[in-house]
Amino acid sequence: MPGVAGYLTAGIPETGGTIKESPEDFVVTELPAYEPCGEGEHVYLTIEKRGMTTLEAIRRVARELRTPERDIGYAGMKDSVGITRQMISLQRIRPEDVVGRDLNGVRVIAAARHGNKLRLGHLKGNRFRIAVRDVIASAAETAPAVIALLEERGVPNRFGFQRYGAQGNSHLIGKAMLRRDWQAAVECLLGEPQAVRDADWRAAIEAYRQGDLAGALRLMPRHCQGERDILRRLATRPQEWEKAFAVVHPRLKKLYLSACQSSLFDRVVERRLSGIDQVVAGDLAWKHDNGACFLVDDASREAPRAARFEISATGPLFGTRMKWPAGDILADEQQLLAEEGLSPEVFDLGKGLVMEGERRPLRVPLGEPRCSVESGTMLLEFSLPKGSYATSVIREITKAF
Repeated sequence: MPGVAGYLTAGIPETGGTIKESPEDFVVTELPAYEPCGEGEHVYLTIEKRGMTTLEAIRRVARELRTPERDIGYAGMKDSVGITRQMISLQRIRPEDVVGRDLNGVRVIAAARHGNKLRLGHLKGNRFRIAVRDVIASAAETAPAVIALLEERGVPNRFGFQRYGAQGNSHLIGKAMLRRDWQAAVECLLGEPQAVRDADWRAAIEAYRQGDLAGALRLMPRHCQGERDILRRLATRPQEWEKAFAVVHPRLKKLYLSACQSSLFDRVVERRLSGIDQVVAGDLAWKHDNGACFLVDDASREAPRAARFEISATGPLFGTRMKWPAGDILADEQQLLAEEGLSPEVFDLGKGLVMEGERRPLRVPLGEPRCSVESGTMLLEFSLPKGSYATSVIREITKAF
């Protein structure tokens, strides 16, 4: 996992505490880009899921309603932690037939018709309600001070640890892929014994490290499907690393590459943390009202807009077609890529596996924050734009990770 980064609010003491002790401690509600109009061939379902990813919820809904998964639309991807309320869309159903139902653990809260399928990205952001337990006594004073600073200067738009997988090394798998180092990609994917808690999983990795492929396959847990597929291939074709890695599902390969992009972006955030609310000449600035970017040629002229949180500097999600900044900012980003032995061209791995890249704001606004502390538990509520993570706020307040 990338090294521990600093805090924008380093001058304010921590609250400490822990999160995600129960699903009720972490509640996420999507903020839709638009509401269903009430007419049309598609039906938008507002669903609630607990301890379940968005894709697993879609699988369950598809089975229960006997509809193809590919026909189900969704606006945002949510992980399995906590309770999530979000919209999905289907065809060939009636709202009155599904509203109020429990579809194998997926509860349908509301249903209404609309004219088009819900597409990825069709949301404004997310509203979070998070309980942080076992905070220190001074949390009631320090947490509001952190929140006030984040409202003024912005939330560092990090991806953070949750982006790097169960072993914290998804970005390293992606980096090995970009370098076409398939042995490293395989060994990073199989992982290190100390990085997992499951005893069988740990034993499987240890068996692999000792050259016992059959034993590793026998011990590897069933849910580690990618690892098991690789071990099967290596058992029949030892040392054929590229062919072994080829069995990994394309969706996972994209996740690994995306994790590598994310880790490089997080390093840019860290480098520019002290001036995260400023723009400089050469920046590609982000317009928060519409997501458009423009090149900053006169930083003093744009400074008032940055102060009003109309614009922010961006960082790179490197790829084959990413728009580049200019001047010193360009030189810094090119140097970061060169330090990793990478170039824009390597993000096209062929066979449809290409990462085009894009710009991402270095900071985002903190929406309608609320904070209360009682009996050692801090309750936080706030909104963030789509694609931004609540952990970026929590880490600034707790200083715990």
